[in-house]
Amino acid sequence: MNILPFLARNVATTCVAAACDAIAGYPQWLVRQIGHPVMWTGWLTDVLDRRMNHDTDCDRSRHRKGFFAAFVIATVPCGCVALLQSAASRRLAPPFALLAGGIAASSLSAQRSLWEHVHAVSTAARDGLPQARDAVSHIVGRDPAQLDEAGVMRAAMETLAENFSDGVVAPLLWMVIGGPAGAAFYKSVNTADSMIGHRTPRHDRFGHAAARLDDLVNLPASRLSALWIILAAVTMPGMDARGAWRIVRRDARRHRSPNAGWPEAAMAGALGVRLSGPRSYHGVVSHEPWVGDGSARVTPRDLERALALYHRACMVQGVVLITLALMTRRAWRKGKNPS
Repeated sequence: MNILPFLARNVATTCVAAACDAIAGYPQWLVRQIGHPVMWTGWLTDVLDRRMNHDTDCDRSRHRKGFFAAFVIATVPCGCVALLQSAASRRLAPPFALLAGGIAASSLSAQRSLWEHVHAVSTAARDGLPQARDAVSHIVGRDPAQLDEAGVMRAAMETLAENFSDGVVAPLLWMVIGGPAGAAFYKSVNTADSMIGHRTPRHDRFGHAAARLDDLVNLPASRLSALWIILAAVTMPGMDARGAWRIVRRDARRHRSPNAGWPEAAMAGALGVRLSGPRSYHGVVSHEPWVGDGSARVTPRDLERALALYHRACMVQGVVLITLALMTRRAWRKGKNPS
């Protein structure tokens, strides 16, 4: 099998998906009609959790069943998408099959929805702290009632940085690697981790495989997301690209997550703020190390700057994808017609 045609199609599909997501996102009317791919994977994860994860099971049994559940969650959506993609390629001309695949795969990226949710926090802050707390409660798991304004802004900024990697860079990277099926594989693993990959009595063993697999598949995207943020900072006045690079090298590996620390460190360094630090989950305080050297008194203006940096980082990624699409297409055509 020649890898160049496969890669060229994948990169072109990824470009279409990224453009569709940036322009339109996933329409709410479609969510009401048929739901969202994350919701479908969430349903599968919930069924497996209820049917296989029993309180009476020993740790070894839970671990074994969790491994099987993670395998099912990762492969079933991926296989379904691969079959649909194969059917479309047989029934449609190549350009239309590519376009249809890209439009459908745009549902697996969260570029527009992430911007909208974090921007809602920035907008709500103008109306007061209660409104800002309510807005941030939709995107974070910590206790919003315990947060002052700076805490709300930090939580939103951390979510923006982390989900730039998880929700934007990673699905598009896996789409480049494996087409829409690759993105479906990644999104399924990520959804499973968000639902069962927690260190709680119920999920510590059952969700162990899902959590470790999510760490693995997110590893390359987390590093890439930090790079995109640093490159974006280079192009923007008032951003400290060198500081971003320095904080990434110093603080990224100190973060509680093996992956989230990379984009968070890049954003903290570029903006000159401090992120992470102590936080409260369901009344339990988690003493996490700080990331960055700047002030922890993050303001709504800082969050607006973070949104601008995020937007520019998405543009950097878009330029890279377009360049890669042109390069792979040229190499493919040159291979078909050697001089």
